[in-house]
Amino acid sequence: MTATTAAPPPAPTPVRPLRQPPARLRGWATRAPLLPALVFMIVVTQLPFVATLVISFFDWNALYPKARRFTGLDNYHQVLTDADLRHSVWTTILLTATVVLVSLVLGLALALLLDRRFRGRGVVRTLLIAPFLVVPVAAALLWKHVLYNPEYGLLNGLLHYVGGPQPDWISDTPLLAVEASLVWQWTPFMMLILLAGLQGRDQQQIEAARVDGAGDWQIFRHLTLPHLRRYLELGALLGSIYIVQNFDAVFTLTSGGLGTANLPYTVYQSFYQAHENGLASAAGVLVVIGSIVIATFALRVVSSLFREEVSRA
Repeated sequence: MTATTAAPPPAPTPVRPLRQPPARLRGWATRAPLLPALVFMIVVTQLPFVATLVISFFDWNALYPKARRFTGLDNYHQVLTDADLRHSVWTTILLTATVVLVSLVLGLALALLLDRRFRGRGVVRTLLIAPFLVVPVAAALLWKHVLYNPEYGLLNGLLHYVGGPQPDWISDTPLLAVEASLVWQWTPFMMLILLAGLQGRDQQQIEAARVDGAGDWQIFRHLTLPHLRRYLELGALLGSIYIVQNFDAVFTLTSGGLGTANLPYTVYQSFYQAHENGLASAAGVLVVIGSIVIATFALRVVSSLFREEVSRA
């Protein structure tokens, strides 16, 4: 009986790998869930800005809509050359610089205080943060009626108790009154940023400096301040972005009178009172351009902070 040899098994059919979609298609598939939010943002923010930009090139009074005409850059020229508008630009710069600098100094002092350990630090921190959480209009009303009122205000009440004068704070020092209310509201914001920077210091480096005989002032000058430089820049830039657009305090405290009208209030006045849509749009575009310039520097500072944290980790 002859043995039969079994036939070799058939070779397996090679499995073709699944064809991967192109990289561009995969990228669009990843971005697809974000498209509705992107479209919504464009419709809500960019289209109104484009409309404002177009209107800024027209002489357009809302009371005479049929008389509108294209004037090019005349509205921008008027914003930059008109005495009242130029004064509002200067007031905006002065108000922003004063509030940011004073808030930074006070915020740094409070941050240095809260960086120390003491009983009740959590309660003190909560109380110091509270002014930043108050609605801006409510904060302005609080200062106007509770503190500044010449008849029943707290400031004049204290001065009356010690036999001092009874000034009308808003009438006598209008710009200072607006600045004080904004400093009170924005100091906690600066304090939080600088406190985060203080808590990120290298404690071993500080202890080594103390062992070498360095005092508190030398540590603050040569170690703390250089470490806080980025945080100071970030606080100044973010504060400038918001304060340059401030409207609530000026409108509530002085209604733009007594030389306190900043550029956002001038935009409101031109649009709602003078009905000059073109002029108000041109002033608004200038505010936006200034905010974008400041925001660009702020983003660079934030990016550098992130890079430093990543390299440190």
